[in-house]
Amino acid sequence: MNFEIISPATTKDLLNAVKKQQRRKFRFGAGCTDLLLELKKNPVEDLLIINLSQVKDNEFSGIKRLAKGIRIGARVTAHQLVMSEEIKNRFPVLHESALNLASTQIRQVATVGGNLCTASPSGDIACALMALEAECELLSVSGKKRMIPVRDFFTGVRQTVLKRNELLYGIFVPNPEKQTKKVFSQFIKIGTRKSMECSVVSLAYHIQTDEQGTVTRSGIAIGASAPTIRFAESACDFLDDKNIYEISDTQKKEFAENILSYASPITDMRATAWYRKEVLFNISKAIFDNIEK
Repeated sequence: MNFEIISPATTKDLLNAVKKQQRRKFRFGAGCTDLLLELKKNPVEDLLIINLSQVKDNEFSGIKRLAKGIRIGARVTAHQLVMSEEIKNRFPVLHESALNLASTQIRQVATVGGNLCTASPSGDIACALMALEAECELLSVSGKKRMIPVRDFFTGVRQTVLKRNELLYGIFVPNPEKQTKKVFSQFIKIGTRKSMECSVVSLAYHIQTDEQGTVTRSGIAIGASAPTIRFAESACDFLDDKNIYEISDTQKKEFAENILSYASPITDMRATAWYRKEVLFNISKAIFDNIEK
């Protein structure tokens, strides 16, 4: 592989570099865990890699608590998510998605931004962020920012809404609803082996309830089951105002069918489309079997 690498030192340098290279083929890289594999498989001539790992900017590489939620810099690593007690306690689905990502070594360098911008249908962290109804903070070379929900960020397989003059700068995860007293939050990943594996199917959910167990808000996303990660809105609507401790077997099946309506999986070397649908249905139905008062 032959490519050129530049390493901006500040965000200003980074934006200037992006502005200057608009007519050239370039890619962003931080941990490069996905990028190098992609380029090895599909080399690109005269490619410039803009290395983000040297940019000194706490907004870009830190986790910060805000009044209305948590802001995660796009260059935050999976390891940082795993080690954050606040993430673990308040957003277990995000903590678990990071913990399930590849190996300990890869988690040290793989970034949240990379997981999103790769736009893989099996992106673990991206799936969890969609369940959390997070928003992406996009920064243009002019310094202007715009916010877009994660559920609208993906436009196709390995395609996003990012423009050539923009980069993903941060992610905002909103606080739970004020009336929330308990949260049921989990990332379920099914693979052909226990580690270092892309998901065959994944399911992320973050369900908020009041003191009695009545659902006040929920977020559910599925991965590796369609061309993009998908937010299962009708399944969330189905749970509204239901008591999570009193879901009947019939309702469990109806809930799972709602989730399955968002799936359009393919058959590949990891699994058949039929298998993916069966697994997704079963793990969706089983969510409530593990919920205790």
